[in-house]
Amino acid sequence: MNIHEYQGKALLAKFGVAVPKGYVAYTAADAMAVARKLPGPVYVVKSQIHAGGRGKGRFKNDPGGKGGVRVVKSIDEVGAQAEAMLGKVLVTKQTGPAGKEVKRVLIEEGCDIKRELYLSMLLDRATSRVTIVASTEGGMDIETVAHEHPEKIVKVAIDPVAGYQPFHGRKIGFALGLDSKQVGAAVKLLGALYKAFVELDCSLIEINPLIVTGAGDVVALDSKVNLDDNALYRHKDFAELRDESEEDPAELEAARHDLNYVKLDGNIGCMVNGAGLAMATMDIIKLYGGEPANFLDVGGGATRERVTTAFKIILSDPNVKASWSTSSAASCAAT
Repeated sequence: MNIHEYQGKALLAKFGVAVPKGYVAYTAADAMAVARKLPGPVYVVKSQIHAGGRGKGRFKNDPGGKGGVRVVKSIDEVGAQAEAMLGKVLVTKQTGPAGKEVKRVLIEEGCDIKRELYLSMLLDRATSRVTIVASTEGGMDIETVAHEHPEKIVKVAIDPVAGYQPFHGRKIGFALGLDSKQVGAAVKLLGALYKAFVELDCSLIEINPLIVTGAGDVVALDSKVNLDDNALYRHKDFAELRDESEEDPAELEAARHDLNYVKLDGNIGCMVNGAGLAMATMDIIKLYGGEPANFLDVGGGATRERVTTAFKIILSDPNVKASWSTSSAASCAAT
């Protein structure tokens, strides 16, 4: 489950991760009101959508204008920039050409940025361990860094039995070129991130950028926190964090019927019994030059009602021109 930046920062702050002070706002008036609670004179107005690349994104009504993250120097400017963002459609690399409507903004205090770094924590399937990924190239897409400068990416896997240890943090800190004081702060921050990752049942925590301030503090300037859907039953309070307006309506409908559905960009609808078989089916479609319109696993014990719902969801996609149904017995029928 994806959550907004301000929600992720609130969760991380409870574990002791240093984040800028900020408040969410739904109107320009709200934005000005919450900005008055911040020290100033520099403020940051950040669009809140479930997508990265907001700073480099562009609004549909103003493609040549500023992005979805703007630095201002007065309360009036906070209100003006919030007004310019709210209700508008922001297009980024991750939203696709359709973009996403901005319905809330985060107003934060400005920071004295000396260095920008990259830091994330995720589950590495190759090692089956929680892994820290860090780079000196903060503020950039990690995919770009991996492609152009793979030597600048550092990975540290954490043994699940021993858990996070200070030497993990020191290894990351020294690799990032931090001084002794900053390494100490990084050790503490990484320990807090690991605790949050495990206790919140996260699938990803990404901080891009992690900054070093002029005073030498290490602060999570941005955050992306993804929560594992399979563990939500352990966190009933997370239900209030869900923003259904940011999710695909077809995916929401599928979830209500216990269907595993992910919308894709192709035109061949797929309905399959079993996730592994679903992936293989999509591979076959790609192998022969087709493009799957979705991933849809109805499960091995699918009922007539679930299969009917699955067909309705597939056919509700206007891009679907054909469908492919595969059973667990490996029989295929194309229509």
